[in-house]
Amino acid sequence: MTLAWIPNAICFARIALVLPSVVTLLAGQYELTLVLFGVAAVSDALDGWLAKRFGWTSRLGKILDPIADKLLLVSVFATLAWLRLVPAWFVVAVVLRDLVIVGGAAAYHFLIGYLEGHPTLISKLNTLLQLSFVLTVIADAAWHLPAPLVMALGAAAFVTTIVSGLDYVMTYARAANRESSRPALRS
Repeated sequence: MTLAWIPNAICFARIALVLPSVVTLLAGQYELTLVLFGVAAVSDALDGWLAKRFGWTSRLGKILDPIADKLLLVSVFATLAWLRLVPAWFVVAVVLRDLVIVGGAAAYHFLIGYLEGHPTLISKLNTLLQLSFVLTVIADAAWHLPAPLVMALGAAAFVTTIVSGLDYVMTYARAANRESSRPALRS
């Protein structure tokens, strides 16, 4: 019996933690939100590590993992903005980056063809910084952390959000350029 289903099960668990994270955040139960969101954040690293370490990758996992990440981060970021714990423009940047990634991949797929997508180093750093920033903002709401810490982490998360969005645009453009420079097949 193979255990290759475990990374996908972890992704489903992460998706299941989205609603409780949002509900506890709205209720002002910041410590409980920290636990729920923290478990979800750790699960993101765990499912990726398991998939790579043991070769438990699947087509479903390649789709499910980014969906779980987007659902978690966008939902919690939007809730933090609603509570005025983060500025709305930050959430707009996070959502626009995700729309650029998904829209660019869809456009490439429908206009050019299949593109094997892999997260870039800057994208992985961005996800780490966004998760860390959200955890820090929630911890700040619970325990009033030093403002420079929250601001520095927020600035780093914002900069990598913009840079990684631009990196995906460049990645799609380079792939499209490679495809367009290939000689056409004659029938």
